Amino acid sequence: MSPILRHVFTAILFSLLIIFVMLGITFAAFPLDDWALLLEKTIYDVPFFVLVLSIPAVAGAIIGITTGLYWRQRLQSVSRHLDEIAKGQKLSADDEPYKELEKIRHHMEQIQEKIRIQTENAQRLATERAKDREKSLQEIVVRERNRLARELHDSVSQQLFAASMMMSAINESNPPEDPSINKQLQMVEKMIHQSQLEMRALLLHLRPVALKGKSLQEGTKELLAELTQKVPMEIDSKLEEFAIDKGVEDQLFRIVQESVSNTFRHAKASSLNVMLINRDETIILRIIDDGVGFDTENVRTSSYGLQNMRERASEIGGTFKVVSLPNEGTQTEVKVPALRKEGENFD
Repeated sequence: MSPILRHVFTAILFSLLIIFVMLGITFAAFPLDDWALLLEKTIYDVPFFVLVLSIPAVAGAIIGITTGLYWRQRLQSVSRHLDEIAKGQKLSADDEPYKELEKIRHHMEQIQEKIRIQTENAQRLATERAKDREKSLQEIVVRERNRLARELHDSVSQQLFAASMMMSAINESNPPEDPSINKQLQMVEKMIHQSQLEMRALLLHLRPVALKGKSLQEGTKELLAELTQKVPMEIDSKLEEFAIDKGVEDQLFRIVQESVSNTFRHAKASSLNVMLINRDETIILRIIDDGVGFDTENVRTSSYGLQNMRERASEIGGTFKVVSLPNEGTQTEVKVPALRKEGENFD
């Protein structure tokens, strides 16, 4: 039992003892044949019950004062010994002050541990809530992107395809005699063809293919094979087989998608080459097209596609470089250190 509870219990027992003593004295001094007369009894002109009920209050006050003085002395003793310890004096483990200080230290450690656990729980809960919100937001964005991609594919993309077929039929079967009109129709056909490429690139942005358990090489092969069927462009690849960490695979695959998408939208290229090799413990991803190219000095530094690829390469400790000249094509290159794992050998 704690000291405080002991003092309270002692005060209650002491008060009850005083009440019984007073009742005993009263009954001894004033024998009663009728208990109802007890209400009329007085002691020195003080009603009996008032006197009896006031005794516990007085006793409680006395015990409270005594208890306060006791704890005051204890606290002063602890404070005095703390000052002695601060001045360099050592206490023996058998000393009473030392035991008291050890108890206080133990209680303080328990309180600190509880505060630490509550803080960790609060932080973990906040982190889990933030992750849940982010995950929910990402799921909403993915669903909306997929819905928009389906609608574009089922409506605009199909209409562009139909318009392209109609323009090809017009230009091949009944070309206008007027050269200017014939030239305009050919320009319209080229514009529709370019719009188709833009649409395919946009669909690739909105609904990118995920690896879903495949290796980077397998995913890239499937992506290029699918594009070969849809895009009138010669696509070649050299993809060596070697092990890559999952995080590196995902980022490199997104860079491939981004670079290929930029080629469709802007390069007006007739060929595309994708190379993935491992040399001197360095993973090299190189994508080359023979398109119109651009002046790297004048390109907008805020270009979303280039900035996105640069950030992805940086996240996996790699470097990103673009080499391009007007009318001479574009080469995109990413180099990432190939961290060897124990038991692995990159050939």
